[in-house]
Amino acid sequence: MFNPIIALSYISSGFFMKISDDEYDEKNNKILAIIFGIVCGAFTALASSMSTDAACIFIAILIGNILAQKVDGIHHVVTMLSFLIVLVFLGLPAFSRPSILVVMICVAGALIDEKGNDNEILYEKSKFLMYFFDYRFALKVVILALALFGLVDIWTFVYFLCFEIAYEIARVLFEKFIL
Repeated sequence: MFNPIIALSYISSGFFMKISDDEYDEKNNKILAIIFGIVCGAFTALASSMSTDAACIFIAILIGNILAQKVDGIHHVVTMLSFLIVLVFLGLPAFSRPSILVVMICVAGALIDEKGNDNEILYEKSKFLMYFFDYRFALKVVILALALFGLVDIWTFVYFLCFEIAYEIARVLFEKFIL
């Protein structure tokens, strides 16, 4: 069933995640990057406290980024800490055996995305690979497959697409109005 609070949390998380990254990477503004990262972490924790599927996905993204060694700034560390602190405060939903499997599968998708993103060797091979990894499609495909196999709710896939769309909207707004 559709939950507007979870949907808005995914949307806000994606939006503030991109703004935080761009403030840090493009403008070298650590203070704003940290502030937006804290907001991102709080919305991510809110979704994760309300939905086991969200918790599986966002914990997997966290693990995937750590394994891919993409935690490359103080804003990432603060975002992770705010996510974990708020999640502990709000409470983690109950995990089951399928949830652990979902986390492991999503970690694989997130790791593939992070290793492929901004990877010039892959980008030179084909336009398809450049597009696929620039927009991190591995995790989207994984979540769709998990929804089709009934391991996550189909709304989870819709929410994740909303997260991604908000992330891309933030990219466009940052490039047009902030840079």
